[in-house]
Amino acid sequence: MNRKGQIVKRSFLLVVMFVLVMVAAVNAGGLITNVDNRDITELDGIWNIIVDPFENGFYDYRYKEYSWGFFKDAKPRNEYEMVEYSFDDSETLQVPGDWNSQKEKLFFYEGNIWYRKKFDYELAEGKRLFVYFGAVNYEAVVYLNGSKLGVHTGGYTPFVFEITDKVRKGNNTLVLKVDNTRQHNAIPTVMSDWWNYGGITRRVLLIEEAGTFVRDYKIQLAKGSQKNIDGWVQLDGAKAEQEVTVSIPEAGVSKSFTTNEKGYAKFNFDANLELWEPGSPKLYKVVVKCGTDTIEDKIGFRSLEVKGSDILLNGKSVFLRGICIHEEAPLRHGRAYLKEDAEVLLGWAKDLNCNFVRLAHYPHNEFMTRTADEMGILVWSEIPLYWTIQWENKEVYNNAVKMLDEMVARDKNKASIILWSVSNETPVSEPRTKFLGSLADYTRELDPTRLVTAAMEKHTRGNNVEIADPLGEYLDVLGCNEYIGWYEGDNFGKQWVTPYDKPLIMSELGGGALQGYHGGERVRWTEEFQDRVYKGQIPMLKNISFLRGVSPWILRDFMSPRRPLPYIQDYYNRKGLISERGIKKQAFYTLQEWYKEKSEE
Repeated sequence: MNRKGQIVKRSFLLVVMFVLVMVAAVNAGGLITNVDNRDITELDGIWNIIVDPFENGFYDYRYKEYSWGFFKDAKPRNEYEMVEYSFDDSETLQVPGDWNSQKEKLFFYEGNIWYRKKFDYELAEGKRLFVYFGAVNYEAVVYLNGSKLGVHTGGYTPFVFEITDKVRKGNNTLVLKVDNTRQHNAIPTVMSDWWNYGGITRRVLLIEEAGTFVRDYKIQLAKGSQKNIDGWVQLDGAKAEQEVTVSIPEAGVSKSFTTNEKGYAKFNFDANLELWEPGSPKLYKVVVKCGTDTIEDKIGFRSLEVKGSDILLNGKSVFLRGICIHEEAPLRHGRAYLKEDAEVLLGWAKDLNCNFVRLAHYPHNEFMTRTADEMGILVWSEIPLYWTIQWENKEVYNNAVKMLDEMVARDKNKASIILWSVSNETPVSEPRTKFLGSLADYTRELDPTRLVTAAMEKHTRGNNVEIADPLGEYLDVLGCNEYIGWYEGDNFGKQWVTPYDKPLIMSELGGGALQGYHGGERVRWTEEFQDRVYKGQIPMLKNISFLRGVSPWILRDFMSPRRPLPYIQDYYNRKGLISERGIKKQAFYTLQEWYKEKSEE
């Protein structure tokens, strides 16, 4: 395609993306953000469960959705009536939490489990009530008091339902059908290299709000500016048109605006601010007020842009000293979901002399991004478009758009987030590039203040490694995974080239080692072998002129069903620099020393 054709194609895609953004702006009203600073009631704790691999509680014998399914939480009304299940007498699971690590019999389980939680509530007159889920893997069908609230698909992003008209004074019953079955047309698909943890894996909250309230807002520095705040606010309720005040008390700023008939107002004003950066993660109290509703947040302000092969943070070139992290608890089995988990994982990253983490391969829980804001750690966040996606399936594309909407909506005010990633290790094809190119443009329309990236394909020709993936045209920052020394031979003298005048983050590299297993540096799985891989990588990386970041794979050993080697892996991916017991391996200190040198440059 000639240059004129490329311009026409991109223009058409941008028009399509604009329409999608407008549609998303209407649909995205469903998410309530900044939940920790609202009037919340936690529904965490013990939930009753029923394991239902054949979906007997959902379908009748004609395979139609059963109108008297398990969601009714029925009890026999007399000694003659037959009810073939009982939540009251069933076993239990802790929420939040995955079912795989809580019960040995569910270790490999993929299928359906019903969850039930009873709670008492008395909703004040004029108030509204919502039920919020931090994440449920993968499909959740949600019921309250026997009525279906809705369905959510996707295992790593939050969702919410209003229950104002369905909640009862006194006792209520919340029931979920949770299905983590892998599907070829899902995101991710049947192929992935991490554990398919099922269940209600993050918090469940009741959120009480005024009749009209501040549902969402964006308050960030405008693209290319270090003092101009550009944002918007979205109200929800009958009194849509009213005055809204946005204030930053410490900066002496208070501005008022009037929302339109849809409760939306866009604003723009200047402020003298201390900018957020890794060495000084300044957070300001920001207050948004409408009528009787007030919500507070802690927001950092920083500028971000790309100039040639440089990433500029607050106008200065930055090198991203990073590490990849999976959402596994640092010192126990299963999903990470506590603030304490985030503090340990990111604390390890800081100990490694990191200023950057790649949260692979899906949006992590909000404690991770909040804690990164507080600790001054830059973040790459991505959706799980991974390996074998059905690129020509429109429903798959729509699902990806929804995941992006939910990821960006939750974290758009986090200063730590600098990169939205649209994919990881996807093979080059025209449908794939069209899919991901459109998604990259859509991401940029959703949030023009951050950079768009992806972990792309590369090609080796002789001693050259070329990053010429056509997806690079659509990205602000190139990402590339390479495993020289582990999967790809051990020629660390390779030269890296690219036709793109853009910065590169080496988004994965490394090798595996069983902590405590020692031997020669040529003996695979030893700590010495892993350390040799890192010592070989560092000189090669230093010679890549357009390299502006590194995030080796991975901080901590994590579970994967693809890794069954007895006595060595035992269903763990052993590429961690720290073991599952929290013990640092030899290569940790090698990388730590290099990062110390980089921090002093």
